[in-house]
Amino acid sequence: MKIIRYPEKSEWTEIVKRPHLDVSTLNETVASVLSDVRQRGDEAVKGYELKFDHVDLPSLEVTREEINEAEDLVSDQLKEAIKLAHQNIKTFHEAQRFRSKKVETQPGVTCWQKSVAIEKVGLYIPGGTAPLFSTVLMLATPAKIAGCQEIVLCTPPDRQGKVNPAILVAARIAGVSKIFKAGGVQAIGAMAYGTESVPKVYKIFGPGNQYVMAAKQQVSLHDVAIDMPAGPSEVCVIADETANAEFVAADLLSQAEHGIDSQVFLITTSNKLIDEVQKEVSRQLNGLPRKEIAQQALLNSVLVLVCDIREAIELSNTYAPEHLVIQTEDYEKVASRIVNAGSVFLGKYACESAGDYASGTNHTLPTHGYATAYNGVNLDSYCRKITFQHLTEEGIRNIGHAVELMAEAEQLDAHKNAMTVRINSLK
Repeated sequence: MKIIRYPEKSEWTEIVKRPHLDVSTLNETVASVLSDVRQRGDEAVKGYELKFDHVDLPSLEVTREEINEAEDLVSDQLKEAIKLAHQNIKTFHEAQRFRSKKVETQPGVTCWQKSVAIEKVGLYIPGGTAPLFSTVLMLATPAKIAGCQEIVLCTPPDRQGKVNPAILVAARIAGVSKIFKAGGVQAIGAMAYGTESVPKVYKIFGPGNQYVMAAKQQVSLHDVAIDMPAGPSEVCVIADETANAEFVAADLLSQAEHGIDSQVFLITTSNKLIDEVQKEVSRQLNGLPRKEIAQQALLNSVLVLVCDIREAIELSNTYAPEHLVIQTEDYEKVASRIVNAGSVFLGKYACESAGDYASGTNHTLPTHGYATAYNGVNLDSYCRKITFQHLTEEGIRNIGHAVELMAEAEQLDAHKNAMTVRINSLK
């Protein structure tokens, strides 16, 4: 991990850079696969499953028998953990329900909004180096609460043509409608365009590797909405001299094990803590099964020593992390000044993995600095707001002339006339 002590503000732009990948060739490959899926449907998806996931699939949809079989393959203890997490996620997202209110902007002019669920949504669940069944809960639970009529899930199968059983159990608990064995770019294409088996959806959610992210961004240009632009996972920790070095190191490693392109970032006011964290990272790293992945991720990572907490907050807001852990004595005061972050974890006991699994907040979050403009997935992500207005004769009298004047000033005479004929009808 790179250590930077007391950097000048002019250096911050360079410090907060994420690992850069050349995606020019990648985008061409993605576009080619998407085009093929659009044209050949199921046949193309199966072909790419054979090519990339090394499995020859007779059909794409997961059967009821396979879901029942998965129930017997998941331990009772894990099922209970999944149910606990689902209940907490459900509780948190149900509290986000929109409550409409009619507003009279002028006598006789009433305006309001209605929240309407997106009818068909697609969920992408990675299943490669880590089968993310927790993401099923994070994406399907709010979709169900919102009232989405069709919740379609795509996830890559193993070489035996089976989907990870925990993914299937989580999907049943969270209320997924249909599950398909498809991964990568071909899965995104199938949901974006629709195939003989996979329904076309109106919005696609979910994380993935650089190919999946490129595919989501390409289909979002013309064919389907997506949850957010996203990249490799990341965590930032703000810590002072009161922080627990063992806890800080554990938080950094929990993110580093996601993938070789993940990034971890420590901002601290304590030089002593940097030394302690380095030692703890080395000690804990040796016991991790995904040690090699974490080691490569740590090459992208930075430990920064700053003068004071004010500077730590400012640097964190510049970085705009996906996950922000605050281990300081006055963590609530620090948190009140955070303006750019996906999800924030306060105090020494709020580890990032609590939010990843079971606290109730959503773990599908903006990465790569997008937290400056995007929020994480929430109930509103699955809804549209439709506005309504109703005008009476009194309303026409109150705003009609203003509408005429504004339309005339914009040289839109038909707009003016639509109001004028109504005004004239009142005479």
